[in-house]
Amino acid sequence: MDKPQEECGVLGIYSQEPLDIPGLLHLGLLALQHRGQEAAGMAVSDGKEFLVEKDLGLVNQVFTEERLSRLRLPEARLGLAHTRYSTTGSNLRFNAQPLTARTAHGVLAIAHNGNFTNAKPLRDRLLREGATFQSTSDTEVMLLLLARLGHLSLPQAAAEAMKALEGGYSILLMDRRTVVALRDPHGVRPLAIGRLPKGYAFASEPPALELMGARYIRDVRPGEVVWVEEGELKSLQALPPSPAPCAFEWIYFARPDSLLDGLEAYEARVRMGMELFREAPAEADMVVPVPDSGIGAAVGYARSSGLPLEYGLYKNPYAGRTFIQPTQALRDLKTRLKLSPTSAVRGKRVVLIDDSIVRGTTSRHIVAMLKEAGAREVHFRVSSPPIRFPCYYGIDTAARKELIAAEKSLEEIRAYIGADTLAFLSEEGVRRAIGGPVCLACFNGRYPAGVPVEGEKLALEIL
Repeated sequence: MDKPQEECGVLGIYSQEPLDIPGLLHLGLLALQHRGQEAAGMAVSDGKEFLVEKDLGLVNQVFTEERLSRLRLPEARLGLAHTRYSTTGSNLRFNAQPLTARTAHGVLAIAHNGNFTNAKPLRDRLLREGATFQSTSDTEVMLLLLARLGHLSLPQAAAEAMKALEGGYSILLMDRRTVVALRDPHGVRPLAIGRLPKGYAFASEPPALELMGARYIRDVRPGEVVWVEEGELKSLQALPPSPAPCAFEWIYFARPDSLLDGLEAYEARVRMGMELFREAPAEADMVVPVPDSGIGAAVGYARSSGLPLEYGLYKNPYAGRTFIQPTQALRDLKTRLKLSPTSAVRGKRVVLIDDSIVRGTTSRHIVAMLKEAGAREVHFRVSSPPIRFPCYYGIDTAARKELIAAEKSLEEIRAYIGADTLAFLSEEGVRRAIGGPVCLACFNGRYPAGVPVEGEKLALEIL
């Protein structure tokens, strides 16, 4: 793993008229596939029946036409969906979402993006009080907190549960009557609202709303609970907002056509490239992006430097996801399967642009490939600061001892990856490029939403 890994994607639909809810959710999940590639699931209701389908795999592997047909209710008006990358709890089927439970609210489903940093002490307390858990995901902690607040309405219960939770998260809840959306008070993880002809939709990113036929209207605000009641959008400010959305949404995670908290991902990436040139110019002949993650910043760097942007690396569109291989030699060959240099770099001084360096192994292979292809010089530029700290808010980064920037100096990293020069964008450059408040904890170790007592991904599997 030489990139921060996926988070999760969440979707919800509330309609006053019957719709093909599974079909719409399927389209939305495909738009969010980049956010999680381990498992996918849906919950659908017509106000009486409540159906759930989920499994391990990519969206199209899980949701065959046969499986979608099992979810199609003629009068379906509500739906919830999730695509998962595990950040707390193993990649096992019982951790796939939506998770469901029978509570005083009736059947309740939850889809969650992010992490609760105090999940373990909360889970331990609930276990001592007699609760039982069916999964090892921190998401179930929220579900059981809601189950104990059955005397409140579901939106009120969600607002009350938020007072006990710490961390970065966006969550969708669904019972047989409504869909509830909520976001942590720092707004670390994104969640957008869209308007349907006769209803509303919710999604981690606006492109998924568009695919479901919804018009983006706004984001769920930090600390806000939003729900639909008798066809109207209702809101409750559960916790005081202190915005610090994850900078990596704009740096890498979000689709380039996404709008997050009013800020466009692609334009932010272009500005990061422009800031990078301002901070770290290089004497070179061309700018080459690492596809696809470095494209936006490379456009900005080329625009500011006046250097041509060249297609110096080919990305194999059929390589698929690179899973961990049993030997280092096979992992190295996997890099060559996904990326290969073109003749454009022969005899040229190249500015190579990427969004981040985690372990440095992939960066090292790319630099070596470019030099083997005849590049005279490779000047590596990174459109984010060095990643020195793990993320506890829903991104699966390596342990700190595996982060190359936590262990090595800038010169040591440059020597390891084999670049002629190396520079990272500053924190100030990231802030200027995004243009709003952001969480930079993985760069500076200042965590706005707290840190877990036990940060290990599998901590909830140990009693």
